Amino acid sequence: MEYVSTRGGTGAVDFEGALFSGYAPDGGLFMPQHIPSLDGDTLQRWSRLSYQELVKELCSLFITAELVPQSTLNDLIDRAFSRFRHKDVIHLSRLKNGLNVLELWHGVTYAFKDLSLSCTGQFLQYFLEKKQKHVTILVGTSGDTGSSAIESVRGQKNMDIFVLLPKGFCTQIQELQMTTVIEDNVHVFAAHGNSDEIDEPIKELFADVDFARKYNLMSLNSVNWSRIMVQIAHHFYAYFRCAPSLDTTPLPVVEIVVPTGGGGNITAGCIAQKMGLPIRLVAVVNSNDIIHRTVQHGDFSLSESVKATLASAMDIQEPYNMERILWLLSGSDSRLTKTLMEQFNVSKSLKLPKDLHRKLSETLGSCSVSDEDIVRAMQRCWEENHYLLCPHSAVAAHYHYSQPEGTPRCCLAPASAAKFQDALLQAGLDPQLPPEITALTEMETRSTPLERGQDWAWVLRERIEATAQRW
Repeated sequence: MEYVSTRGGTGAVDFEGALFSGYAPDGGLFMPQHIPSLDGDTLQRWSRLSYQELVKELCSLFITAELVPQSTLNDLIDRAFSRFRHKDVIHLSRLKNGLNVLELWHGVTYAFKDLSLSCTGQFLQYFLEKKQKHVTILVGTSGDTGSSAIESVRGQKNMDIFVLLPKGFCTQIQELQMTTVIEDNVHVFAAHGNSDEIDEPIKELFADVDFARKYNLMSLNSVNWSRIMVQIAHHFYAYFRCAPSLDTTPLPVVEIVVPTGGGGNITAGCIAQKMGLPIRLVAVVNSNDIIHRTVQHGDFSLSESVKATLASAMDIQEPYNMERILWLLSGSDSRLTKTLMEQFNVSKSLKLPKDLHRKLSETLGSCSVSDEDIVRAMQRCWEENHYLLCPHSAVAAHYHYSQPEGTPRCCLAPASAAKFQDALLQAGLDPQLPPEITALTEMETRSTPLERGQDWAWVLRERIEATAQRW
């Protein structure tokens, strides 16, 4: 199994190479050269597996045993999930009116990103220990990625992590989950800008090939293939738990509703579909609706500005994983993908070719949801089930409530409602805070401000260079 760039300008690498790269050197994203195809017998066998076992099976398809022996890979995944609060790691709640909610948030930071990042942290540590190497991790976060990434590597001597958060665009809890981690290898920057703006200095540092090589820069955003790989398991687990029967031919289709920001989870779903899983994918977004417009009209173009919404982790205008989806649906056409993405990077506006738009709209459904819709979905779910949804999960629930009954469907729930007190209060609901979250407000915090007008890339360079003196 080798990995190639979506833009075709760099040689193939193995899983280790993709893991440590983030962006490919030509600016593209790594994808498997070949997507494995699963037969009916394999799907039947996998249907009896736990979530943890599904992750092991999937990872073994994308990581060769020569690189990581199967027994070692299994141990790394067991270790990754050892801190999760639920015995099954993830949990499906079957609620009234056919609402199935797959809770992906039982990790340390109460967000779905703990699933893929806990595994990625273990994979990194395995290779770093073997090679006695140090890496510098650069992460931009719209809310949950930063804290999950920090938890996956905190205290490790061979990794330093630099996290940029958009000050005022995260919830207080999300910010505290990052700024209260006082470790020598954790460096948090509170930037006075939005989620898209904090990505710019990160891209600039990665584009400086000499600097990136000297300090072994890598990313843990969902540009990193390892995260997409682990997230494929969500879709298999959701399918097996929500399919009415696996004894029919052809197998029944299950609709998977995916709250979508940067597009990592929806990309994982497209790969699961390509592997032979009979799912229909629906990308649900808030009023930052670039993915919805792309699916419906082929219009991959920025709006005038990012809108602040209750589903703040999805307040994103440049969903970088769309590049992976376009590459996948174009038949791995790296020349076309490169042309399209270079056009978008220059003009921030792109009209998809008709054939590619047709394939996209056949692969994905989509829906855009307002803050009012989010509040109503949260209220209805509470009234009917006494079950609290986070605003991102409510985006998916709104879609479910708007559809006729009868279709087997699973809504992915990316975060616990406990992280979004303001949204709960706006919906007239009482936040139920776990003690670990309540304790955050009493803890010491540490972060470096990045003001507007400062050269953020220069500030990051200086800190990275200074930190490297102690390696």
